[in-house]
Parts: sequence; structure tokens; C-alpha cells
Amino acid sequence: MTKGQTTGLGRRDILKLTAVAGTALAASTILSKTAAAADDALSLKGKRIAISATGTDHYFDLQAYNAQIDEVKRLGGTPIAVDAGRNDGKLVSQLQTLIAQKPDAIVQILGTLSVIDPWLKKARDASIPVLTVDVGSTNSINNTTSDNWGIGKDLALQLVSDIGGEGNVIVFNGFYGVTPCAIRYDQLVNVVKYFPKVKIIQPELRDVIPNTVQDAFAQITAILNKYPEKGSIKAIWSAWDIPQLGATQALTAAGRTEIRTYGVDGSPEVLQLVADPNSPAGADAAQQPAEIGRTAIRNVAKLLSGQTLPRETYVPALLANKSNIADVVKKLGIG
Repeated sequence: MTKGQTTGLGRRDILKLTAVAGTALAASTILSKTAAAADDALSLKGKRIAISATGTDHYFDLQAYNAQIDEVKRLGGTPIAVDAGRNDGKLVSQLQTLIAQKPDAIVQILGTLSVIDPWLKKARDASIPVLTVDVGSTNSINNTTSDNWGIGKDLALQLVSDIGGEGNVIVFNGFYGVTPCAIRYDQLVNVVKYFPKVKIIQPELRDVIPNTVQDAFAQITAILNKYPEKGSIKAIWSAWDIPQLGATQALTAAGRTEIRTYGVDGSPEVLQLVADPNSPAGADAAQQPAEIGRTAIRNVAKLLSGQTLPRETYVPALLANKSNIADVVKKLGIG
């Protein structure tokens, strides 16, 4: 496409793109039976596996963390599991402690790269294999994650389709230093640039931890006061779905349910809102955090048995919207 060329895509074209994207995600096999059979032979007997979590207050994090602990035990290993409680100082301290304990491997779940990467390098330098969940570090042998490029693109296409290819969009962008959030945001920007009538309102909002829901509620309430006319805002986007939860609650409280919200993770309370035809929750890209956690531990077992791992392992996600929510919840096994 040459500079200055427009796409010429109308609403029907956008809808077709979204339908194709949703079909591709829904068609992904949740877990390959062949791979599962091969994994039955894996073992961590006699191995000590360190699991370092940035925090477990969010549905995704807790599900991945608990699944990793259970999978290490299932494979005969001993988990050394620690949770930093969203405190970067404590996270650094726990990584230092784990390195000193010299486990057979360390798995890091999430974290701001600038904070954790120096310590992942120290672990690697100490000849401790490092694997990660949702961390794009060059010091990680393997990163287990969702396809965040696909998630970001598909969620953005859903948003653009739902608003008819035009209108103002509010964006939460407080965690660009977290790799999955950065990828999803970049994909939103990549899609929106081809729709000149879609505008991301500046300045972007910054989501926070803790008190994410309350803070998002307050920020959106303030924004609505600045844009009181219906139609002045079409959508609200966030890289994960806890800010989406707060935003959705704020819209409902203000009677501005014509605005749609979008997020990522598939937290049960947000999927319930997507299922509610009267809720402004438009779509949520549902990840499989427990399967991501189990997959990361199986990758540890593969590595320690001498197998070569890919740089990244992708676990399929499903884009839940108003029309397919029942099917997605069924596929995820949570409803």
C-alpha cells in the first residue's frame, strides 16, 4: 500500500474481516490430543522447579500460578512457588533468593521487563534454565503465551467493526513495559491507522495496580463529564480486562451504555458482562491461563529431558463477543 492510499473498506468489509478473524480463533484446537499423549511420558521426578509470580490478584495470574504448581507436582517434581504481590522490590528480592537456591529451573510469570530482566540474566549466568510466561526476554529459553499479535489485531478489528469504522476511542495504556500489553496496543494502533475516521483520544489513560477497577471507574466517569453528548465516544479499549470491568461499570452507572468496552484475558466476571445484552461490554479476548501455566511446566520437563524448545509456545485464545459468547464459554469449560 502506497503512502496516502486509503483502504476503501466499508462496514461490510470490516464485518467480513472480523468474522474471518473470529472463525480462525474459534477453529484453533484447545489442546492437541497427540501432544497431550506425548506429554504423558514427561517427568520432573527429583527436580526442584522455581515459580516466580509478579502477583496473583488477577484471574489470569492466579490460574497460571496454581496450574504450574499442580503440574510440577503431577510430574513428580517439587515446586518452589513465590508471589511478589505486585511489589517490584519484593519481586527482585524473590528472584535473588531463588537464584541462590539453585533450582533446576526458574519460571517467571509476567513482570515489567526492565525490572526482572537483569535478574533473569543473572539466573542464566548461574546456569539455571529460565523459562517465562508472558515475558519477552532474551534471557528466557522459552516463553509460553497467547498469540498476542493475533489477539491485538482481532480485538481491534472487532472494535472498529462495532463502531462502524468511525468515532473516538478511549485507550488505557499504563503498562506498555509489559510485553503482551505492548504488543496488543501496537496492534490496535496498526489497525486504527487504516481507518482515518477512528481517533484515539489523547492523552491516553493510565491503568494502575492495585485498585484497578475503582481507578478505571473514576477515570471513565471523569472522561464522560468531558464528553457528555452521546456519540462523542464510541469505545473504550484496554490491554487486559480488569480496567475494562471498571470502565463498563462506570458506563452503566452513567447511563452511557451506547459506548462499548474491549479487553483481554477472559476473566469470568467480564465474560458475564459480554453475555449480558444490556451491558456495554463489547468483547473480551479470552486466554487459557491454566493451560498456559501447565504448558510452561511441560516445557520445563521437555528441556530437562534434553529436548530443544521453540523460542515461544502459543496457547490459543478465543475472541468472545455478543454473538458467540455462549460458544466461547462452553469451549473454555467455564460455563
